[in-house]
Amino acid sequence: MIHGHLQLSLTNFTLDSTPFAFASEGVTVLFGRSGSGKSTLLRAMSGLDKRTHGQLNFQDEVWQTGKKYLPVERRDIGFVFQSAALLPHKNVRGNLDYARRRVPRDRQHGPGFEEIIDRVGIADLLERPTGNLSGGERQRVAIARALLMRPRLLMMDEPLSALDWQAKSELLGLIESVVAEYQIPTLYITHAPVEVERLADRVVFMADGGITSIETLAEATSRVDSPLFTEEGPVSVLHGTIGAIEPDGLVPFRSKQADAFTFWVSAHSDAIRSDANPHGLRSKTTRLRVLARDVAIARQCQEGISMLNQLACTITSIAIDTTGPRAGRAVVFLELADGQPLLAELSYRSVEQLGLVNGQRVFALVKTAALIDP
Repeated sequence: MIHGHLQLSLTNFTLDSTPFAFASEGVTVLFGRSGSGKSTLLRAMSGLDKRTHGQLNFQDEVWQTGKKYLPVERRDIGFVFQSAALLPHKNVRGNLDYARRRVPRDRQHGPGFEEIIDRVGIADLLERPTGNLSGGERQRVAIARALLMRPRLLMMDEPLSALDWQAKSELLGLIESVVAEYQIPTLYITHAPVEVERLADRVVFMADGGITSIETLAEATSRVDSPLFTEEGPVSVLHGTIGAIEPDGLVPFRSKQADAFTFWVSAHSDAIRSDANPHGLRSKTTRLRVLARDVAIARQCQEGISMLNQLACTITSIAIDTTGPRAGRAVVFLELADGQPLLAELSYRSVEQLGLVNGQRVFALVKTAALIDP
């Protein structure tokens, strides 16, 4: 558990987190617009800004009480920042050796140097000067350095924001797999909903220097006014496993509950990137995001159409948007056979013509191309 109440006054910005508490396990994403206070709160929680006061506990340890605080070097935090912050006068190996020398004696256990270097994919970069690295390579080195610190907590402040789309996609898969494999509690800052949907176990929403709410990912994607829903509209995030490529080039995405449902995903989807799953495709646990606008509803299973994904589900609620750019649209909340939610965005006229009501059994029709590994 991480809980506290932190305050920090800067020249033109004031942070007042309000009292907060959330589980330390997994990935907690701090989400909000630029200027909402995400980075300021992370620095306050890390101990990097000594002007912070208030209360902060990490698990069973007091990190701050009033103006008294545990020094940052004793908090055993691994940092990954947007700029990577590598030592420019040392090559890659020198940066990593510097990190290894700073590990406390009581935290020498864990994955070894060679394992981490191989896992992060930087074995061929060790003798390279840091000035000769690409943005993606710099962030890989920063991740390896953070892991070599044997941290009890990882802090990542928009580590992907300065990267191009290809490097961002590769690093997102790496972060997802590393955090899952080493089970390190992680605080992750982003203003990109797709990163939240890919990584988060819970979301800390921020605005105007304070925390507005703390929600699980399921809670955050189950309301039509969620800050995660941008111009793309509502999004569903489904958990399941990716199977092997079929002869026709499609790949099954199955519920983790046996025989609950199977989606068919294009073999060209990012969902089957080999770099995101170094151990092979079969039974790879992943998340798929489905745009609500790409889900249609039928009262019966349809024959004679090309859409392969027709899933039986139950309507749990219907919300009508009466304001904003989506006024007149309805979001239909569906429950799949394994209990996972699936959202469909329809016109209000379609809802009326189909006679949709809560508790009704219907079929969700989803295009194969609409399934994207976030």
